[in-house]
Amino acid sequence: MTPAAPPVVVDVGVDSSVWTDVLPDAEEVVRRAVAAAFTAAKLTARPDAELSVVLAEDAAVQALNRDFRGKDSPTNVLSFPGVEADATATAHHLGDVILGYTTVAREAADESRPLQHHMAHLVIHGVLHLFGYDHMTDEDAEEMENHERNALASLGIPDPYADTDV
Repeated sequence: MTPAAPPVVVDVGVDSSVWTDVLPDAEEVVRRAVAAAFTAAKLTARPDAELSVVLAEDAAVQALNRDFRGKDSPTNVLSFPGVEADATATAHHLGDVILGYTTVAREAADESRPLQHHMAHLVIHGVLHLFGYDHMTDEDAEEMENHERNALASLGIPDPYADTDV
């Protein structure tokens, strides 16, 4: 079953054409993953809410990871929660999710998973972070992973945690 359209405006920025060269439907994968995350975790947002997902290359993700997290290395996904809009704002920005192509593609290959499946998983993961979910404790990780599993199942994507200990 495919989730309905996302209940928020999703701005997909393709900063590296390698994403769309390899996955011509990359933007649609993002939109479906965002919708699945909202449905699975029962997330709500104002009707004028928006979020952005940026499909970048590892160098851009590494720079953000270094500048904002103090980790000078690329990573698969970063999430930056937005700031509550005030009365003069035209929309409520929920935040930004940024994926690094080389890392995401390498992980998908290493795990023998289709790239679009891993990409959707990371978008869902990033959206959950925007809403305060994290994986700092085992309990928090289990809650977040259950939402991820449910979102992925709604997209027909197998459980990425099936072969791992939680």
